[in-house]
Amino acid sequence: MSGRTDWSGRHVLVTGGSSGIGLELVRQLHRAGAVVSVIALDDTDLRRLRSSAPDVHVRGADVTDAAAMDLAVAELAAEVGPVRSLFTSAGISKPGYVQDLELGDFRAQMEVNYFGTLHAVRAVLPGMLQAGDGTITCISSAAGLLGVFGYAAYGPSKFAVRGLCAVLRQELKPHGVSVTAVYPPDVDTPQLAMEEPLQPPELRAISGTIKPLTPQRVAAAILRGTGSGRSTVIPDFQTRALRRLVGTAPQFVDRVLDRIIAKARQRKPADPRRNPRPTP
Repeated sequence: MSGRTDWSGRHVLVTGGSSGIGLELVRQLHRAGAVVSVIALDDTDLRRLRSSAPDVHVRGADVTDAAAMDLAVAELAAEVGPVRSLFTSAGISKPGYVQDLELGDFRAQMEVNYFGTLHAVRAVLPGMLQAGDGTITCISSAAGLLGVFGYAAYGPSKFAVRGLCAVLRQELKPHGVSVTAVYPPDVDTPQLAMEEPLQPPELRAISGTIKPLTPQRVAAAILRGTGSGRSTVIPDFQTRALRRLVGTAPQFVDRVLDRIIAKARQRKPADPRRNPRPTP
């Protein structure tokens, strides 16, 4: 596709569109005149969206279930036409020290964040290839640009989304389908609120260097970037600067992060599990 995308009348699908960044994308796309569909877990958030926005087309499905995603996309296409733009916003995060996380935590975050993205892309792709037109926008993370303490499970899943987008951009551009990868820092969403109590002090120290963005700002940046066909969207100046430093001065970035981590560890109270008192 070429030029700026006109959202009016365009069938747009948002996965994870019942909360956080996804919900704000739904709101802004709806105001822009798009025909908006949402696939998300059939929970309280999705039921609230159904009742508050009856003209949004909703399907309850788990993005980790490829067959369920194929069915939901087929039903939406039959209802309002083929999906012409996809935004993959479904994601989860559980931070923690690598030795404390369960193996299931690693698997779950890869299943939702990476495979959930892949399943959505594969479900909408046949229609886009047939039409020779489409946009695919995948939300990675600043933690998909560099390793971040405490994100041993989350970070690799977002690096995987980054790699997928890089390949998809090359493969799909000749077919008229543009691919955009998004790398936001912390965003003020329910997911962040759930995550914060689990963050190790070192992660809180690193995250504290950048104030969380609002979902409204991030969604607006995503729509501008996707609409203009950009391959990368980074909504804030600090993360853009960090990306450049990671590429040009990775050892400097390592040293800065190491200093932040060391200071946080000096302030952290001793963990009795790792320093047990001798028994009398």
